[in-house]
Amino acid sequence: MISQKLNDQITRIGPNTDAGAVHRCYWQPAALTDEMTPDMKKLPVNLLGERLVLLRAEDGTLSLTARVASPGEAPTFHPAQEDLHPVEGAPIYPVVEKNGIYFAYLGEGTPPAFPNFDCFRAPDSHVFAFKGLWECNWLQALEIGIDPGHASFLHRFLQDEDPEDSYGKQFRDKAADTNMPVTQVLREYPCPDIEVEETDFGLKITALRHMDGELTHVRVTNQIFPSAICIPMSREMIITQWHVPVDDENCYWFTMFTSFDQPVNKQLMREQRLKEHSLPDYAPLKNKSNSYHYDPEEQKTQTYTGMGLDINVHDQWAVEGMGAIQDRTREHLGRGDAAIVRYRLMLRRAIKAVAAGQFDRLPMQNQEGTARIIGPLSNDAVTDSADWQAASWQYDMTRRAACPWDASV
Repeated sequence: MISQKLNDQITRIGPNTDAGAVHRCYWQPAALTDEMTPDMKKLPVNLLGERLVLLRAEDGTLSLTARVASPGEAPTFHPAQEDLHPVEGAPIYPVVEKNGIYFAYLGEGTPPAFPNFDCFRAPDSHVFAFKGLWECNWLQALEIGIDPGHASFLHRFLQDEDPEDSYGKQFRDKAADTNMPVTQVLREYPCPDIEVEETDFGLKITALRHMDGELTHVRVTNQIFPSAICIPMSREMIITQWHVPVDDENCYWFTMFTSFDQPVNKQLMREQRLKEHSLPDYAPLKNKSNSYHYDPEEQKTQTYTGMGLDINVHDQWAVEGMGAIQDRTREHLGRGDAAIVRYRLMLRRAIKAVAAGQFDRLPMQNQEGTARIIGPLSNDAVTDSADWQAASWQYDMTRRAACPWDASV
């Protein structure tokens, strides 16, 4: 458990807050490119506790600045185009487009370089981007994503689907080169050993599920500082997901789905996700107001939660159920929370570094070094328990060697 003062320090992100100052040292997803149609010149954006407007100049240049907003405006309110008025004299923030997402830099000075992550260097044809709203603080949304053990319970499927029908769905594919669905691995081996190591971009998190026959299921995921994760979705795809603060009590997840094989079927993946969300705010149709469509009959025979087959809904229920801001003064972390503990230590170090003006001590703040960061490696592998590290690496190298775009590391 931690003190209330520390909980406030690491969760609150508005102007003049400690964690907010850290976030403002990094590019933040601001909107999907799909949200700003060619005929639009303005788009409302709510980010890091600020009410902003994305502007497109006549030459196509994009920028972000503060907009006029009423004090009681809802955090995801979308004013009409004619009601979007920039605040005169407000700072102008730079914006760049990366594979379907507009990123904005709300900090001071020169923006940092982008790392050469797979989701950024893959061609547009091999990346699909989407987002969704969660009504909770950004940190609890991130922390569920860096907990490898939760998938064996929260995302437990009592029946395994045909992996051939797994496209666009997480945890439905086969585990590496076996005939065992990932859902079966997670269900039958629920207590992984977890290894965590710091990297130049954040954390590398390895979950080891020791199976029968001296085999080990190796799942490598990553925390990308300050608010993103990179995890395997299938043998073909990885997910890079940012948990972006709207304000202290709401956040958006922005996700890039990156394919190492065939071009992404963007129409199908968008249709799959629009069935679960409403526009223009990308709010989930399953939510607190309708108990996330909880079905006790389904819970008996199909899923651990009884809340459908979309694992985003399972995560949403878990993090929103903690309250708008999780009360960490009452928690008791254990061995399975190793990545959460390491991340909070990183965040606290970053807060101290920013307060001292030592920005070079933050991950990915060196321009030349950041631009050379590649990967991160993220995959599922099943291998001999004695040599799981080499086998996991080789599995990733084999996938990259066969990739139609340059995915070399």
